[in-house]
Amino acid sequence: MAVSFLNREVSDLCLGKPALKLIPAEATVSEALTLLKKSGETHVSVWSCDHIRKVVEEGGGGDSVCRCIGKICMVDVICFLCKEENLADPSKALQTPVEQILPKGNSIVRHLDPNSSLLEAIDYILEGAQNLVIPIQNYKSTPSRKKLLSKASFLTPTNHNGVEYCWLTQEDIVRFLLNSIGVFSPMPTFSIKSLNIINHDMMTVSYHDPAISSLDAIIRAYIEQSSVAVVDEDNRLIGEISPFTLAYCDETVAAAITTLSAGDLMTYIDYGGPPEDLIELVKMRLQEKKLGAMVELIDEEFSLSSSSSSASSCSSDDESGSSKVTVLGRYSSARRSEAITCYPWSSLVAVMIQALAHRANSIWVMDEDHNLIGVVTFKGILEVFRSLANAKGKPEKENTSKQ
Repeated sequence: MAVSFLNREVSDLCLGKPALKLIPAEATVSEALTLLKKSGETHVSVWSCDHIRKVVEEGGGGDSVCRCIGKICMVDVICFLCKEENLADPSKALQTPVEQILPKGNSIVRHLDPNSSLLEAIDYILEGAQNLVIPIQNYKSTPSRKKLLSKASFLTPTNHNGVEYCWLTQEDIVRFLLNSIGVFSPMPTFSIKSLNIINHDMMTVSYHDPAISSLDAIIRAYIEQSSVAVVDEDNRLIGEISPFTLAYCDETVAAAITTLSAGDLMTYIDYGGPPEDLIELVKMRLQEKKLGAMVELIDEEFSLSSSSSSASSCSSDDESGSSKVTVLGRYSSARRSEAITCYPWSSLVAVMIQALAHRANSIWVMDEDHNLIGVVTFKGILEVFRSLANAKGKPEKENTSKQ
């Protein structure tokens, strides 16, 4: 029964999914930023029609289908601006074509036919894909190539040759599996330890270490759909720097990463917006580093944010003495930088519910003494369901209680 379920078509997961918004590969990072902020999306699909140009230039027809070659989100922009040369001249950096800052050699976006099986979708995820692009609807009218590539169409859904597209994420697939979790009984009741999905290769940074020292780890966490653990001197978990949280921030976080400690960075990116005192600290340290252009970027960003947002205050349960800047809704949409944890004896279904409830791509695993020992990701969870397709028999029932 489980194998039959895994053979269902991925189009079942696309019901109710909105059509993707596109941005051409040759658009600038600045234009991508504008689209991210106006659309409220955390990611925007990047499309290339180079082969269409070639066909047209050679005198052939222009009916080839454009391809989604990747996606861009605020994490890409933040990490790009953290480069030394871009910190010195952010305005110039923001004029870089989007395609130049996409991850190289990583197929994090893959096209998939709507009649493909759920099993095929899981295989793509396990191969490194984060998003699966799937056709969802046909239309009678066909937009011209000129209209498709027009900058004015950035905020319109992807529609080429009468087809719109959506995409599926790792979270979408895990949620779909959870909604029919009984099909896989008794496996979901097994502990994550017995299922061998605890990854002990964790990315960590000390609370007092410069946040910039974790930049490579943040980039890796974004690719692997995990997070960077922030720990104290005894390697105890304090919080995390999550790409999911960063995706709801703005480009000024690049300045915060450059100037703050990992602990202060967690406060800066917490939902509700950064405290005013931290913003002033960032600006002071940027001036010390002779990075005045980044200071201007911060002033411009928070000036625009304050003028276009309502005069709402931070949440009533905020116990910090610092006031927070009123910003656009991106920060308020993100979850806090508090780490979500579980234990080796936690059941698979409990961890799935926990991850989905908190919109967390990864859950930290603690031992009975509250020491950090590993992490469970959506990818690790999907590996368990994928293994059922090759299983010759049902696993033996186990005791999931604490050992």
